[in-house]
Amino acid sequence: MSDSLAIATENLSKIYGSGNTEVIAMQDATVSVRHGEVVALLGPSGSGKSTFLTAVGLINPPTSGRVIINGELVMEGPRAMTSLRKFRRQEIGYVFQKSNLIPFLSAVENVQIVMEINGHGASAGRRRALELLEELGVRDRADNLPSMLSGGQQQRVAVARALANQPSIILADEPTAALDSSRGRQVMNLFAQVAHEHGAGVIVVTHDQRALDVFDTLYEMEDGLIKRSEHLEKAS
Repeated sequence: MSDSLAIATENLSKIYGSGNTEVIAMQDATVSVRHGEVVALLGPSGSGKSTFLTAVGLINPPTSGRVIINGELVMEGPRAMTSLRKFRRQEIGYVFQKSNLIPFLSAVENVQIVMEINGHGASAGRRRALELLEELGVRDRADNLPSMLSGGQQQRVAVARALANQPSIILADEPTAALDSSRGRQVMNLFAQVAHEHGAGVIVVTHDQRALDVFDTLYEMEDGLIKRSEHLEKAS
């Protein structure tokens, strides 16, 4: 694990509405994730986990606070410090609760298309896609449509897609919610593998506590507040 930080957030807050309708969705969230580290963010529904993840992912800017990625200040409050669209494509990979694979494309095409959107040729894109599917254990399903894959296989393809452009950050939002215990653990192990072998900083938002031992660091979030979880770290 590297000592360099992939992600640092400083006092992130998000407020919706004003006056009597004001809702504080996130307050003073400060988190750091190193390259090669896999982090779990735990908490009940409505605690602010997804708000935090979309702020880190440069999708939903915070009301205040800073987002620093690879040592570069990219967001300060709602103000972008760089071209967010380009930065997201190059530096951030996403995995969601549902795999969100394009249903009429095969597994390899779902990964390959990300490469092509970012300027790589079809041949290079397919080669990279097949390498990732091989690494993630679904190479034999490369030509299958998503409907022909199990839930766990679909998530593996989704992880391959997230890795296609070699991002330094992977953000996953409830990626095991639709999976049983065994497949859920496989996917969680997969994120640890991605962090440790690819050197990515990985944040997994989850309320699933069945596989916490795979994570390097645990944070808890409740009522918009986030803290490092000493209790769960000792338990793991």
